[in-house]
Amino acid sequence: MNVAFDIGHPAQAHLFRNAITELVDRGAEVTVLSREKEVTTALLDAYGIEHTPLSTNRGRLGGFPGLAVEWGQRSFRVVRSLRAADPDVVVSHVNPPAVYASRLVGATSIVFTDVEVTPLISNVTYPLADVICTPENFGHDIGSNQRRYNGFHELAYLHPSRFEPDPARLATHGVDTDRPYSVLRFVGWDAYHDAGQEGISTATKRELIERLSEHGPVYITSEADLPPDLQQYRLPVPPHLAHDLLAHANLYVGDSQAMAAESAVLGTPALRLNSFVGDDDMSKFVELEEEYGLLFSIQDERELVDRAEALTTEDSAAWRSKRDALVADKIDVTGYMLETIGEAAGEPRQRVIA
Repeated sequence: MNVAFDIGHPAQAHLFRNAITELVDRGAEVTVLSREKEVTTALLDAYGIEHTPLSTNRGRLGGFPGLAVEWGQRSFRVVRSLRAADPDVVVSHVNPPAVYASRLVGATSIVFTDVEVTPLISNVTYPLADVICTPENFGHDIGSNQRRYNGFHELAYLHPSRFEPDPARLATHGVDTDRPYSVLRFVGWDAYHDAGQEGISTATKRELIERLSEHGPVYITSEADLPPDLQQYRLPVPPHLAHDLLAHANLYVGDSQAMAAESAVLGTPALRLNSFVGDDDMSKFVELEEEYGLLFSIQDERELVDRAEALTTEDSAAWRSKRDALVADKIDVTGYMLETIGEAAGEPRQRVIA
């Protein structure tokens, strides 16, 4: 079996890393094409995954026009790399260059997505993808190439069969898991898909830190630069240990989409505030809140601060029970991913270019 993965975001490094490792262990030929965006390549390096960076994120510098320029350059490089690798299957997130290149070189394209709020990219990606895998209650019907599975993306790397948090890994970086602590995550809001959106205000960030610090250490991970007086709270662990930190935290608060869902799936009380919250919220956040009570999406900053402080005294056993219920209901998404790749690898395709 010959499989290629296109990874352009830190969340995708997490999503695909166990499938990549297992395929390599099984003797498959695996090619990983990466992108310099935030800590994407650093994560792949930390996980021991060989990869080839093909482009650097330009969305921050030029918005969608900058991203379009990068896509054009990356598309050429992806085609060239896939022609050399000659994969049976190409696995990606919603990534136009990977899907277009798959069609050109005659590989089956598998797309995994749980994102319902990027219609432009979806509209230029979905029509050429062979298989589009989405969570069961994904909010859109894509068509006959859509396959729904009973799980969350986060369960590809945080399912208990795939991940076991280790306090010893945190101790080497000065984190004492016997003390209650909170993790805060603030995003930059300068990505093309975040245009017009906003998160937690600076004043509320400061109030959260002040109030939560009374109950234990506060650790901050932030895309935007932190002011000098808040540098002391910056995350003390490398990016690949962020999930260990979240798993042992007694609270997560932030305006991040990804880390809120990760915290919930780990059984850590999660509070999320950003302008995506509302009637058209993503289905996974609605399910995590309404079905499992593991996450709360909030629109009012005063409520956020008060709720955060109240949750510092919550019984952790109750949250572990909620998490156990979720895991019992859902599948090991990496296992599903490997089955889907295996099936696709047996389907012959025809090259568009030689």
